[in-house]
Amino acid sequence: MTAVVSGTQQRSSELFQRAESRTARNYKPLPVVIEHAEGAWMTDVDGTRYLDLLAGYSALNFGHGHPGLLRTAHEQLDKLTLTSRAFVHDQFADFCSELGDLCGKDLVLPMNTGAEAVETAIKVMRKWGYEIKGVTPNEANIVVAGGNFHGRTTTIVGFSDDPDAHNGFGPFAPGFRLVPFGDLDAVSAAIDENTVGVLMEPIQGEGGVVLPPDGFLEGLRRLCTERNVLWAADEIQAGLGRTGKTFACDHEGVVPDLYVLGKALGGGIVPVSAVVADREILGVLRPGQHGSTFGGNPLACAVGLEVVRMLATNQHQERAAELGVMMRERLEALVGNGVVAVRTRGLWAGVDIDPAIGTGREICEALMARGVLAKDTHGSTIRLAPPLVIEADDLAWGLDQLAEVVHGASDQD
Repeated sequence: MTAVVSGTQQRSSELFQRAESRTARNYKPLPVVIEHAEGAWMTDVDGTRYLDLLAGYSALNFGHGHPGLLRTAHEQLDKLTLTSRAFVHDQFADFCSELGDLCGKDLVLPMNTGAEAVETAIKVMRKWGYEIKGVTPNEANIVVAGGNFHGRTTTIVGFSDDPDAHNGFGPFAPGFRLVPFGDLDAVSAAIDENTVGVLMEPIQGEGGVVLPPDGFLEGLRRLCTERNVLWAADEIQAGLGRTGKTFACDHEGVVPDLYVLGKALGGGIVPVSAVVADREILGVLRPGQHGSTFGGNPLACAVGLEVVRMLATNQHQERAAELGVMMRERLEALVGNGVVAVRTRGLWAGVDIDPAIGTGREICEALMARGVLAKDTHGSTIRLAPPLVIEADDLAWGLDQLAEVVHGASDQD
């Protein structure tokens, strides 16, 4: 299947300009206005069809309008959408139980957004440090990685080394120690008697699908255990099938102390996030110490439960692994022809564009003209994260478009 490009983009252009004129400029979207989507395909207001190779930064792992997820959401909308956590609703126990089972953990703390889940993990690690480890009051520190992306709250951007995320938003909360991603010796050196946790992505998504060195996650797990430090794995983008396994940590056979989850957990329908850990960790929280009015609401739990049950079959993980092999082979063939490096894990890739042929943004704009939507990051890198339900022929066609764009740009250089 290929894209169908309309002869005019008049309505898209009008709506795009209106949105830009009345919206804070915290994003720089591609000039496309989507009206409808199904599976891996989106259609704009002028009837132009686009292949989605971004999947909402992994929030749409199961594609647009997944029938089972939509059916679950519609059924729940007709019954109950919100109680607040002042009461218990009928979807709550099954969601927490089955998500906990998927993670192999005792307890689940549901929230809404990924940033909320990260903030929750930070609070929990500090509380555990004071109450269980015996860290000096108000002296807890957490080790984090350079190149990280955990969200955009003031606490989180305070330990980001991305100038766009960090500069101009201080003062920041203390208590974080930044080390190079993948450097186990640096992590070890940063840990002291007041270290309560290590917060790291097993794969850095926003950084450009940056993979750790082989054995790093296994070494990190061993180090945290030896030094009595909690490891919180931010699997918000990497987890829930994206890399060809349920969690990116599974590729090294390691289990973190806390899973930090989001994005795909909401099925692309509603924001759902969670921190999942054993009782001795999450059990440090007591009533009134943390919460969220919408966290764990009936609609979120119903959709999230369906996501968990889909993942329990392992079908989507296997599909991501299978299609990921094809994507990796096709992308690696571009190295030296407009592409300088490729990093893949499952159905997830970071593609470094040769600066001599253009920026990542320019390549994405050229792809958009061919009916393919992707997103650049850090100037010269394109992230590809197709929905796990994408058809093999459609993925191959999308990769063909990328090859033609970079080859064409190389020829003109």
